[in-house]
Amino acid sequence: MKRRELIAGVGSLAVVGGAGYVALNGVDLGDDGLPLTVQTLDAPGSEAGKRPVPAPGKPTVLDLFATWCVPCSAQMESLTALHEEFGDDVAFISVTNEGFGDNLTADDVRKWWADHDGAWTVGHDPESRLMKVLGAGGLPYLAVFDADGTATWTHRGLASESNLRAQITAVL
Repeated sequence: MKRRELIAGVGSLAVVGGAGYVALNGVDLGDDGLPLTVQTLDAPGSEAGKRPVPAPGKPTVLDLFATWCVPCSAQMESLTALHEEFGDDVAFISVTNEGFGDNLTADDVRKWWADHDGAWTVGHDPESRLMKVLGAGGLPYLAVFDADGTATWTHRGLASESNLRAQITAVL
């Protein structure tokens, strides 16, 4: 392979990789599977049923979590404060992909939710569809969507309350 062809090939890979980044930060993901409907649980601030993610026509904060995830527990403190601050203007939804069975039940998630002061919609996505669509490679994983359903910001790992507040404010 000639040097020029090699450089062009590497440049093409950078463009394709960059496109994946753009798809998660400012481009409507509707063609890739959003909104997705998740089952919701009867828990504090949440009713059993189904809910589209992101919420139609409203800015949305999505939190992907697991009950075994220590940083997810820590993230709940910031989410609780921000829900109290923005909950009238922004939809909050937290979703676990944990499978229910012998070791974990919906009651276990409800207890974890109450113990961590959850007061907004909590959902269940055992097929990890949201994680796949968003390219979430770990937990906790946060996404902020504007009222049109466009993902304006995503973050893997524990996010600071001030950073998340700034991202929420940007979509209002």
